[in-house]
Amino acid sequence: MEFESKPKFVAFDMNGTLIHFRINEVIRRVLGDRLPAELADEFLQTGNQYRIDECLGAYQPFHQVVAHSLERTCARFGVEYRESDGPAVYEEIPTWGPYPGVSEALRRLAEEYPLVIVTNSDDVHAKRLAENLQAPFEVVISAEEMGVYKPRLRAFEYTLDKLGVTPDEIGWVSASPKYDLRTAANMGIKNKVYMDRGFEHDEHWLDYKRITDIADLPVLFGLPRP
Repeated sequence: MEFESKPKFVAFDMNGTLIHFRINEVIRRVLGDRLPAELADEFLQTGNQYRIDECLGAYQPFHQVVAHSLERTCARFGVEYRESDGPAVYEEIPTWGPYPGVSEALRRLAEEYPLVIVTNSDDVHAKRLAENLQAPFEVVISAEEMGVYKPRLRAFEYTLDKLGVTPDEIGWVSASPKYDLRTAANMGIKNKVYMDRGFEHDEHWLDYKRITDIADLPVLFGLPRP
């Protein structure tokens, strides 16, 4: 099940892959009684689509991505949006921590590979969330630094250029085919891992390795089990 070639770096999506991204819980709490229970699931699924839509146009700060996507979702469902809602959601993000087992798996992988984060967070959140992971990262690349969000091809081009590697020389790990793995495949990145967290469908035709336990990640990259 291991990869055939050994990459020079292993890059990770952070929010939702390593960090337990609790944005839906926070949106429910911030909106409170304004969000009818019977609408909540569809509202939150739609909000996810609006967030990616906000990432596909001209660059805007991440706090605006959060606020604009929430405002658009509220408008679609006839839910009252208040100007304080977006900031209330945004400001809670850097308090979130990793999924179970993430820090241990990352520290294990770091014994052999330089680790990289490529995140749609801004500089401030990227730094704080990376610290929450309690693992050694060589490079943390934010959307603010890149001036573009994933899944834009430019985000991946920026990463390869910054690291000085070709697509064959990097591994890419993400829980999101939509934000990461489709584009990674389009870029010709072979060493791809889908960390299936259960919130997106398996797109096996993208030719990645699929795992459901982060402890299996170091093994995929050739490290013996501890």
